[in-house]
Amino acid sequence: MSARPPLPEKVALLERLVAALAERGHLTEEALAARQEITDAAGPAIGARMVARAWIDPDYRALMIGDGTKAAEAMGVNMIGAPPLGVLADTPTRHHLVVCTLCSCYPRQVLGYPPGWYKSAAYRARAVREPRAVLAEWGTVLPPGMDLRVVDSTADYRWMVLPMRPGGTEGWGEEKLASIVTRDVMVGTALPVA
Repeated sequence: MSARPPLPEKVALLERLVAALAERGHLTEEALAARQEITDAAGPAIGARMVARAWIDPDYRALMIGDGTKAAEAMGVNMIGAPPLGVLADTPTRHHLVVCTLCSCYPRQVLGYPPGWYKSAAYRARAVREPRAVLAEWGTVLPPGMDLRVVDSTADYRWMVLPMRPGGTEGWGEEKLASIVTRDVMVGTALPVA
């Protein structure tokens, strides 16, 4: 299903707001175009490159876990104006699942636009109430006894998952590793598969 075009009254309201901000010197067409270009360029490939690099480079992994925003910036991502980025490292005994219980807070700078299911009320409620069932419905079955931690992404702090590197990927380069890291892996609804 394709997205519906914005309502004409919403477009008119936005145009009036932009004009008022420009008139007061708070915004220029160039700045707005530059921001739109940054937003449109963001996508899961950025986060996948970050994960792949963390799997290969222990120093970058430490930076990523310690300060996701600085780790993104080290990869050339413009994080100006974005909430801080936290990175949740999966372990052999713990898996992380990211949800925004109030709306659709999502680390757009490194994952792009959130998918429709992430914004749905059903996902937001069920991921908190019965996370294992939600994961199982999507084919992600965690080993018995593995701790599953559900983390709420908020307007003040955005989260992404640093999954465990799957076996069988020894000797792989960064590009090949990034190819197995999907958006779903970075929010914890899937696991990377070699």
